[in-house]
Amino acid sequence: MSKYIPLLPDTVYHLYNHANGSEKVFREHDNYRFFLEKMKVHLLPVMDVYAYSLIPNHFHLVVKTKEEAAIVDEFKNKKGVNYDSKVHDLSDFIMHRVGNLLNSYTKSYNMVYRRMGSLFMANTKRTIAERLEDILTFIFYAHKNAVHHGLTGKIGEWKYDSYPDLTSTDPTFLKRDEVHAIFGSREQMIYEHSKLIIEPK
Repeated sequence: MSKYIPLLPDTVYHLYNHANGSEKVFREHDNYRFFLEKMKVHLLPVMDVYAYSLIPNHFHLVVKTKEEAAIVDEFKNKKGVNYDSKVHDLSDFIMHRVGNLLNSYTKSYNMVYRRMGSLFMANTKRTIAERLEDILTFIFYAHKNAVHHGLTGKIGEWKYDSYPDLTSTDPTFLKRDEVHAIFGSREQMIYEHSKLIIEPK
């Protein structure tokens, strides 16, 4: 699947981006917190977030874009003009929200750490979910990522992914009930995440 596929309404995607070179995009706790706040501002108007994983040098997001009518309303709100499919590209508008998130975060990051230039790779990779199993795989992959990179021993221990929020009853910006429904139930989601992760030697 092409990593530059368009972001279409009412569709689930796995989004991924990495730091330029060997830099870190998250150096300390406040960086993770700030990125999540920026996600709420830039992404939630056009997509729902099912899961995420923030790793020191990259991130994974599992999102579902909103229905076309909601995105058209947001287009009008942001652009101040009515959406016209003959003139405007709705997929570009959705992708620009992702770009705005990364640009906004980078500007603040550069000010704090007195650096210049881009922080993330130029293009955010995306994979479309073509079936239910793909969504399950995307979410599990995001939550096992910290284990894969040796940052923690098991799913649920990493502070900067969505698994703790998805298993709690605390308020969250995630679509927790929808994620539980995708797995079948909260208990089934926990069971699926309890399976042994065997990493290659």
